[in-house]
Amino acid sequence: MSKAILIHQQGGPEQMQWQTVDVPSPGPGEALIGQTAVGLNFIDVYQRSGVYPLPKLPSSLGSEAAGVVEAIGPGVTEVKVGDRVAYAGGPIGSYAERRVFPAARLVVLPEAISDRLAASMMLQGMTTRYLLRSSYQVKAGDTILFHAIAGGVGLIACQWAKHLGATVIGTVGNPAKAELARAHGADHVIDYSKEDFVARVREITGGKGVPVVYDSVGKDTFERSLDCLQPRGLMVSFGQSSGVVPPFNIGVLSTKGSLYLTRPTLANYTATRAELLASAAELFDVVQSGAVKMVVNQTYPLAEAAQAHRDLEARKTTGSTVLVV
Repeated sequence: MSKAILIHQQGGPEQMQWQTVDVPSPGPGEALIGQTAVGLNFIDVYQRSGVYPLPKLPSSLGSEAAGVVEAIGPGVTEVKVGDRVAYAGGPIGSYAERRVFPAARLVVLPEAISDRLAASMMLQGMTTRYLLRSSYQVKAGDTILFHAIAGGVGLIACQWAKHLGATVIGTVGNPAKAELARAHGADHVIDYSKEDFVARVREITGGKGVPVVYDSVGKDTFERSLDCLQPRGLMVSFGQSSGVVPPFNIGVLSTKGSLYLTRPTLANYTATRAELLASAAELFDVVQSGAVKMVVNQTYPLAEAAQAHRDLEARKTTGSTVLVV
């Protein structure tokens, strides 16, 4: 027997219940993990609220955690009992003390990476990796615009992009977050509650615009983000914290400069085990080298995950948050 956060219907944080659950023995290709730390991400809010419909209810939540392998099923070669491991991505259900998970989706942790650090960075860190290294390959001399730069992905991206030699323009919602972004290396920070970010981006770039915009905010920033791009620039829409982007006429991409638009997911960039291991290895390298410094800014007991969701939605959190088992 074990405990997990379950929802019986999608809705607000009040739907989250701390309940006793049965945990099966691992089957072929599976491993049983005793989890120690669980990552909190905005996708958890989408799944809880119904923005992303869940295939079956009741359901747990969560896409990221770290812990220790307690048992393995037949045919498992990727991990062994006693390994410290972490994962990011489906199947959802990381809000649990113990769970069975596909062994091929587990990554063995280096000794220098703690469980809490791993739980805070696997999803956000590998997301940052595909954003900066695959969706668009950031290079020295680029100037990029990254919305919500004081969030978990944003603070990682700020440091990583600087490591790659880019100039980073970031947007935030208040002065405290602006200070945090600057402390993590942002070259230009725009408080969109006070400034027109399109005008500021044009001013910073001498009217040229940027080659890429990274936007996890969605509805509130999407259309104006397109106005920040230079001709043939790329709009990377990878979230929707302010709401779903409404349908729009794709002819807009033509009139604004033959723009490109992508809506990527981590799953598509770590679809094979080789891609997963390569992504994790590059993340571990930049963290262990000190190029990207990871800090867990908030922790909550897993049983109090509902309060963590309230604080996340109210934008009271910064950087990474971990639910402690």
